[in-house]
Amino acid sequence: MKKVVLFMSVSVDGFIAGPDGDLGWHRVDEEVHAHFNETLSAMSAFLDGRVTWELMADFWPTADADPEAPAPIVEFSRIWRDMPKVVFSRSLSTTDWNTTVRREVSAPEIRAMCDQPGGDLALGGADLAATFLSMDLVDELRLYVHPALVGRGKRLFAAGDLVRDLELVESRAFGNGVVLMRYARVSAVTAA
Repeated sequence: MKKVVLFMSVSVDGFIAGPDGDLGWHRVDEEVHAHFNETLSAMSAFLDGRVTWELMADFWPTADADPEAPAPIVEFSRIWRDMPKVVFSRSLSTTDWNTTVRREVSAPEIRAMCDQPGGDLALGGADLAATFLSMDLVDELRLYVHPALVGRGKRLFAAGDLVRDLELVESRAFGNGVVLMRYARVSAVTAA
């Protein structure tokens, strides 16, 4: 059975983006990017919120056309373009690049996707992650902690009343200081 895996880069103080969406503090070098490519290429679909999907769609469809693009960028451009994607949005009406639009998150639909053969489902976007977490649809979290304090901006986890036990199943330090913290769900969501 497939898992829904939340993939997110986060600062030490819990932000996914700084003020005005600043991502300049992200430290994605060739080692980290090669890891992303290896991991994400094994997925069967990307599940994104509108903001995340638009950020990705603004760059990745043609990133491999730049003759000076590093090999991991070229590789991920092809992975992203070819991967089936589901974007959850009430405002998008059309999309390109192998993308389906869904207006709402349906737990039965997500569970049906998990019952299909193939790789896991990669979840992206803080707001969408909050929805999936509240519906107990996240099986694993892969948090890439970047060695930065951002101070303000968009937090990965908003204040809430959910309590969930997690088990650390992997940690990995990359040469540039980014640390992967991979957690698996131990129990279902309970109220605080």
